[in-house]
Amino acid sequence: MSSSRAHETVGASLDETDRLLLARLAGDGRASYAEIGLQVNLSATAVRRRIDRLRARGVVRGFTVVLDPSVLGWQTEAFVEVYCRERTAPEEILASLRQFPEVVAAWTVTGDPDALVHLRAADMRHLEAVIERIRREPGVQRSRSSVVLSQLIG
Repeated sequence: MSSSRAHETVGASLDETDRLLLARLAGDGRASYAEIGLQVNLSATAVRRRIDRLRARGVVRGFTVVLDPSVLGWQTEAFVEVYCRERTAPEEILASLRQFPEVVAAWTVTGDPDALVHLRAADMRHLEAVIERIRREPGVQRSRSSVVLSQLIG
């Protein structure tokens, strides 16, 4: 079964309670099962069972901390095109980039680069250090960076 068909099958098999539970979990991944249960009208035990099933099915792949770059004082921003060695899988790129808290977002893209990475850092020295660390990752061949001067929209 293709990846997109697998996603369609999982999406179709989620009931309204699962969707509500996932929305609450996405809003606050640290909420207790009891807190979520109150919001979706289930016991804490039932919420735990459902989350465990969703994790087993791959709907919930993990839990992470999302940092607010501005609170950390990370005002320097850049977009980095990452060019990888042949046969570097997107999963390898993801695993490499996940270790950097400065990575705000990352995408695989069409064209010459393999990935586009949005970074935030405290200053240019911090930004340079992060880019150099990314360039030293095993699958990365080279990178090209554009530093943000000002935000026009968004």
